[in-house]
Amino acid sequence: MDIITTTKALEAACATLSKETYVTVDTEFLRDSTYWPVLCLIQVAAPKGDALIIDPLADGIDLAAFYDLMANTSVIKVFHAARQDIEIFWHEAKTLPDPLFDTQVAAMVCGFGDSVGYENIVKRVTGEQVDKSSRFTDWSRRPLTDKQLRYAAADVTHLRQVYEHLGRKITKSGRAEWVAEEMAILQDPGTYEVKPENAWKRLKLRNRSRKAVAVLMEAAAWRESEAQIRNVPRGRILKDDAIQEVATQAPTSTDALGNLRAVPKGFAQSRHAKSLLDAVQSGLNKPSSEVMMPAAPEQLPQGLGPTVELLKVLLKYKCEAHDVAQKLICNVSDLERIAADDKADVSALRGWRREIFGSDALDLKHGRLCLAIEDQMIKPVRLTQDAAE
Repeated sequence: MDIITTTKALEAACATLSKETYVTVDTEFLRDSTYWPVLCLIQVAAPKGDALIIDPLADGIDLAAFYDLMANTSVIKVFHAARQDIEIFWHEAKTLPDPLFDTQVAAMVCGFGDSVGYENIVKRVTGEQVDKSSRFTDWSRRPLTDKQLRYAAADVTHLRQVYEHLGRKITKSGRAEWVAEEMAILQDPGTYEVKPENAWKRLKLRNRSRKAVAVLMEAAAWRESEAQIRNVPRGRILKDDAIQEVATQAPTSTDALGNLRAVPKGFAQSRHAKSLLDAVQSGLNKPSSEVMMPAAPEQLPQGLGPTVELLKVLLKYKCEAHDVAQKLICNVSDLERIAADDKADVSALRGWRREIFGSDALDLKHGRLCLAIEDQMIKPVRLTQDAAE
């Protein structure tokens, strides 16, 4: 199998692919020892013929032609579970595939379950068994073996049948807008931008005092910036436990920093300690108005637990009836918010989700709908006004 290793060959291949109605795309990457993923391989397939394998690590190759293809609006770009692939494209070239079709999302719309894996959907659609034995290979090593190349090619050749099958189902069911709504999220640059100032939000708060939160904001932002600049996993800078302890203890000297149990020995004497201590001081100096105190975890009002349980049953029924994955409609947290507030800001109360579930959820909550069992099956029953009263 040929591998594209030169800019000239890539430009010629992309010129040919630009005439197709769609291409299937996948990548192989590594990020075990880096903050940013290292793009190691790109696989592309047209509706017919063999897959093309592009080597981004080839000496001197310019991927501009490939990124131009990703931006070519006349060619649909088909991925399975596209988020990580697109994250790489956005980081490397500030390019987002357009138009985009993610078969994992489409599969959820078509009743294949929550976050169905590539090998499972390939088997269900085509009957083929995907060999995943090379999944955890080191894609940065050269030369690649024939087995690795066959594995990589299979990730886009089988995808053609999956895409065409799901495309027909979506067209037949009139759910193209459902998929488009999810694609808009994947095509939003904000989905892939990692801002250091927001890094603290991914950490579970152990100390909710204003001072601790202020220091946590600055310390987490410091770590994220360091990880990005040095291109290493954030845990290589400091572990989460260390950041949490720094936030709680707020050390302002190297001695105080060195006495923290979660901070590695020797770190306080390293050249990076001063910038962390500066971040701690910045947190201590932060005005109260700039400290974004997170809301306390919501507690369900007394007695709403049974309502949430009924909403779970209705959700399961509706998703089975409409052949759509529950994950695509809402989660338990959303159900709790619906139980507590008719105007909760959740996706289940907007657009197509409201049509197939949200409206009935509110009717169930207010006694305009009930759940009955008929022939051992759950059946929603709409009540008359008199019955509801």
